[in-house]
Amino acid sequence: MNHLKNLTLLSVFLLCISCQSNPSLQAEEGYVEVEGGKIWYKVIGEGDQVPLLLMHGGPGGTHCYFYELTPLSENRPIILFDQLGSGRSDHHTDTALLKVDKFVEQVRELKSHLNLKEYYLLGHSWGAALELEYYQKYPEGVKGIIFSSPYVSTPVWAADADTLISSLPDSVQSLIAQAEESGNYNTKEYKYADSIYWANFGLRTDYGGHEWDTIPAPSNKFIYNNMWGPSEFTATGILKSYDNKEALKEVKVPVLFVTGEYDEARPQTVKHFQSLVPNSEFKVIEGAGHATMKDNSSQYNQAIHQFLQEVEK
Repeated sequence: MNHLKNLTLLSVFLLCISCQSNPSLQAEEGYVEVEGGKIWYKVIGEGDQVPLLLMHGGPGGTHCYFYELTPLSENRPIILFDQLGSGRSDHHTDTALLKVDKFVEQVRELKSHLNLKEYYLLGHSWGAALELEYYQKYPEGVKGIIFSSPYVSTPVWAADADTLISSLPDSVQSLIAQAEESGNYNTKEYKYADSIYWANFGLRTDYGGHEWDTIPAPSNKFIYNNMWGPSEFTATGILKSYDNKEALKEVKVPVLFVTGEYDEARPQTVKHFQSLVPNSEFKVIEGAGHATMKDNSSQYNQAIHQFLQEVEK
């Protein structure tokens, strides 16, 4: 009788655990149907710790730089995917799909497909705006959030860009001013100025790529131009007036803000964002620009690993 009672109690215990934690995720890749086509995803690692779901920047960027986060998969699955229109997902030129809520629903479809019960979010650049919007609508199961070099407000981003441009040589500033006055961004002079800006505040190192980055996964300039604009410092698209920074005050889970020492998501600004979020932390990655995980992958991964371990204590 006691044996049967113990078995019953064990069954109830295991049932409760299965309700609260994720079913075992397997290392795999595949596609998920969403409105407008299919999105590609890849699960790396099969550890039993809470999975980490990654959202890339752009809009129109790809998953590829997240391969630098593979050391984090030693004890937990990490999940990469390409937003619809870019990378290894179906590409398109349908402006009706270029709405923030459409991207949010793509994340929801992926979460449902993988049957995630509990998970962390990490969004980089535009991906930070996406994860914040997603959390606002679907907070259940989100155990913590990492805002990596976050974009959450175009007015704030544009002000930071103006500050950074003012630190560049006068000749480069003049080229940018001429393009913005004329509205002609398709010149070699403007592209040159853009390259100088990126070398200072984007990718600051001679990055050689990751060994897994062997399959074509092109970004989508159509999406980038329509949603954002011709460069990192000029917003002309759908997101020109986007501002969701006040939503940071409503985040109720542990949060890490991380940015590069020379990031276009300026440390002073990201530190202010951090002050809006209770129960949050802030970390600057030394020597890094906006491509933090490329410029200093070891320190970047260590900051994320430490944050996740603290939350799980």
